[in-house]
Amino acid sequence: MLPSFFVAHGAPLLAIEDNEYTQFLNTLGRTLPKPKAIVLFSAHWESSVQRVSDVDEYKTIYDFGGFPEALYRIEYPARGNQTITKEIEDLFTKQGIPFDVETERGLDHGAWVVLRLLYPHVDIPVISMSVNPKLTPKEQYQIGRSLSGLREKDVLIIGSGGTVHNLRALNWGAEDGEIDPWALSFDEWLESGLRNWDLESLFTYDSVAPNANLAVPPYGNEHFVPLFYAMGAADNEQTAKLLHRSYRYGNLSHSVWQFG
Repeated sequence: MLPSFFVAHGAPLLAIEDNEYTQFLNTLGRTLPKPKAIVLFSAHWESSVQRVSDVDEYKTIYDFGGFPEALYRIEYPARGNQTITKEIEDLFTKQGIPFDVETERGLDHGAWVVLRLLYPHVDIPVISMSVNPKLTPKEQYQIGRSLSGLREKDVLIIGSGGTVHNLRALNWGAEDGEIDPWALSFDEWLESGLRNWDLESLFTYDSVAPNANLAVPPYGNEHFVPLFYAMGAADNEQTAKLLHRSYRYGNLSHSVWQFG
């Protein structure tokens, strides 16, 4: 059975950079068993009702501005998989989870940056999934849990976002390896909660975690919540392992968590 993962997608520049984090993701993709398909929840696709992609071939969305021209030349024309999409629809229907099917939307950079680093050959079908930041963490977890059976069919489930993601707090002049203490304290609290599968604390992170208002700012939690979708997909095993953690700009976290 494949594990599920939470993968930080960082800044779009990761797509053209060669650094500690991109090298780690390249290696991770080579060492994992090749999945039959990938179900990916992206922080950059928000919706009030769960959206499930049913796309033959994805266009590449450049949902950013002001970056080097090389980024806008990258394409990741992944194909979908109607069989897996139908399985997801059936699972949601059976468990009473409202959803809509999306037949046109391409892959945003929260999806294709991660996928391209893990699987550069674009040879694995992808089912893109939205996130709803307005749901409670428990509800987000339950959506992930509803898909846990797919892991037994060699489907890889990924939540793409960032555990510490506050663009207003970035320290652009930070040296490599320099970490803002508030960011580290939040991630260390999160690490303890995940390793102990402490759902009670994790589901109330915004009121109990140190520096939660900085790490997951009140104006936007969309990058944090993919963690709960990925975690829920491993509810039947409830094990968590930190595979990588580094930072850019003082506090933008590059964390990879394995569940199950």
